Amino acid sequence: MDRYQFLITLAVLAFATGLLGVVIRRNLLVVVMCVEVMLNSVVLAFVTFAARSQTLHGVAMTFFVYVAAACEIAVAMAIIVLLVKRRGSLDLAAGYELEG
Repeated sequence: MDRYQFLITLAVLAFATGLLGVVIRRNLLVVVMCVEVMLNSVVLAFVTFAARSQTLHGVAMTFFVYVAAACEIAVAMAIIVLLVKRRGSLDLAAGYELEG
């Protein structure tokens, strides 16, 4: 197995681990961290494909993924702070009551 196949396999395993954490876990903070693991595995795949094809397209996509991840974290942290402030819990079921 060459290094590119190893890196793609690692990216797929990291993405699957993050997806499993999103599906199974009930804590909102852990779910957000699992989404970040999924985004980082996508970045690893982009960089691997860019290195394999000797182009900068994957590196450019990496920049956009990190910008989207930063925006996602800013919104998620605001929601988490609001949830803890109003309900005193990070359980996902408590978030369903936040309306308005």
